[in-house]
Amino acid sequence: MANKIALILVLLFSIRPIVASTNFPSHWWKSSVSFGQVVPSWEILPDKGTIGRSVVLSKRNELGILSNFAPTPIVFEGKKYASLEGAWQSMKYPEGETDKRYGDDKLPYTREDVEQMVGFEAKKAGSLASALMKKHDVNFVTYAGKKLVYRTKKKGDHYQLIKKMMKAKLDQHKGVRDILISTGKLILLPDHHSKSNYIPPAWKYYDIWMDLRAEL
Repeated sequence: MANKIALILVLLFSIRPIVASTNFPSHWWKSSVSFGQVVPSWEILPDKGTIGRSVVLSKRNELGILSNFAPTPIVFEGKKYASLEGAWQSMKYPEGETDKRYGDDKLPYTREDVEQMVGFEAKKAGSLASALMKKHDVNFVTYAGKKLVYRTKKKGDHYQLIKKMMKAKLDQHKGVRDILISTGKLILLPDHHSKSNYIPPAWKYYDIWMDLRAEL
């Protein structure tokens, strides 16, 4: 009898994590698109995830806090950024007056301006710099005076910097930590389409979140 009870207890404790991990909010897989609403061409809707297996980090629900666009300010190495997107896009901007990566071409914002931007505003500012990167054949951004290769298959310096910044966001915002933990072992998916089949590791914020989640 004692052996049977012991066996039952073992089975219960081994099953419990599996049961808990499937208890996710159903709205994570609902698109919530009203009739006649135009869906942006860039967006991947929540219903593209697979219930209980994968989930889109959609800005239409609380999972959007894991987006770089979220207004989650961080203090990183003594400097405050209004969002990860602002930090990311600011690196495309000249770092001081001696930084002539774009020659005589000027941008409408300073690096410091972009550091304090959030969401689509930061993205738009970054797109202006990206156009100059393409024009001048520049494939690097800078941080603390160091050039970091921007488009690369390697998990190099740029990747490591982005991961550290995301870790800072995780450490400095309890809401971010709680949401990330609540995703259990779900595969995390982006909420936007990529313009290219080649996506550098540093750009795959969803993969980086899964790595950070595994470390918790």
